[in-house]
Amino acid sequence: MKHLQQKIIEFRDARNWKQFHTPKDLAISLSLEAGEFLENFQWKSSEEAVRENFENMKDELADVVIYALLLAHELGIDLEEAIINKIKKNEQKYPIEKSFGSKKKYTELE
Repeated sequence: MKHLQQKIIEFRDARNWKQFHTPKDLAISLSLEAGEFLENFQWKSSEEAVRENFENMKDELADVVIYALLLAHELGIDLEEAIINKIKKNEQKYPIEKSFGSKKKYTELE
């Protein structure tokens, strides 16, 4: 992950774009790109959307991840560590014996 992040930063810095990459602007861009990814599904079933828009989905999802990696860099967040910690938190919220096969939110699990 750090290797990808470094490649993205090198690409950005070679173009002098860091000046535009404040946490606020990166967060906005992340949200916008997620919306562009979501557009691939509008008015279609999941299967239809993937069949018709797969190539565009790859590009849009890459944009989402690029902005997430840039935002993590600017905020000083070790994204790999943050993901591992989040998985641990989710293991507590969603124990297998209560959540297996369920779509309920952790607050609804019995």
